[in-house]
Amino acid sequence: MILVLTRTYFPDGTNGKLESNGTFICYTIELPWKNNQVGFSCIPEGNYFIRKRYSAKYKWHLEVINVQDRKYILFHPANFALSELRGCIAPVLTLSGAGIGLQSKLAFEKLKALVYTSLDSGNCVELIINS
Repeated sequence: MILVLTRTYFPDGTNGKLESNGTFICYTIELPWKNNQVGFSCIPEGNYFIRKRYSAKYKWHLEVINVQDRKYILFHPANFALSELRGCIAPVLTLSGAGIGLQSKLAFEKLKALVYTSLDSGNCVELIINS
C-alpha cells in the first residue's frame, strides 16, 4: 500500500491531503515546518514506512519509521497541531484552519483500519510526503 500525503505549509501549521491510489482518505494537520526541529516541526518531505505501534497513551496507532533525526513520529488523533502535536501527524475529516481540523478520532479510525488491513495481509505500507 502506498499513501501519498500532499502538504500545504502555513506559519501556524501544516495541512495535508492523504490519498491512496488516487482515492482520498482524509485530511491531515501537523506542526509548521521549522527545519525538522524536534518537538516544534513537522517531519521532512520524503518516503517512509509505517508500522503498528502500541502505547498506554494512544493504545494501537501508527508510527512513521526511519525519519531522519526523529523518533516516535506517530499518526494519532488531534484537532489542534500547535497544542496537541510534537511532530506527529493527525488525520482529520475537515480542515478548519492552519494546523486545525475536526473529527480527528473518526478520521484516525478510518485510516487505521485501512493501514492495519494492509499490514495484516503481509504488505508494507509506504508513506510519500510531498508538497
